[in-house]
Amino acid sequence: MHLKSLTAAASAMMLIAASAALAAPAQPFSMAAFEAAQRAGRSILVDAYADWCPVCRLQAMTLDKIERDKNFDNLVILRIDYDHQDEAKRRLGFNHQSTLIAFHGAQETGRLVGVVDGDAITALAKSAQSGRPAAK
Repeated sequence: MHLKSLTAAASAMMLIAASAALAAPAQPFSMAAFEAAQRAGRSILVDAYADWCPVCRLQAMTLDKIERDKNFDNLVILRIDYDHQDEAKRRLGFNHQSTLIAFHGAQETGRLVGVVDGDAITALAKSAQSGRPAAK
C-alpha cells in the first residue's frame, strides 16, 4: 500500500514538472515594456517567477491556460525573474516569489501571493481587463 502511494506521488510530481516545462506563459519583464503597456492602457499581469519555486510552477500552468484563452487576447503577461530583477521588485513593491499583480493601465487591480487556485488567478486576470478590483 505504501509503495502505491509513493508511486502515485512521484507520478504526480513528474506530471507537474512536465506541464510546467511546456508552459511559456509570459514575456520577460522589463520596466520599458511594463511602462509602455501602462501608458497604452493595456491589461497587465505581472508574474514574479523563480525557477526553484514549486508554487510558481503551479501558477505557470494556469497562466499558460489564460494566455491561450481568446477571452484574454488583450492581456499582457510579464514575467519578472525573481532572483535577478531586484529593481523591478522594489518598484512594484513586493518581496516574495509567486506574487501575481494585475494592472489595468497604471491602476493596480489586485495581487495574489502564493495562490495556486486557478479560479482565483483567472479572477485576478479578469480584474486587469475590467479595471475593477479583484474579489478577495
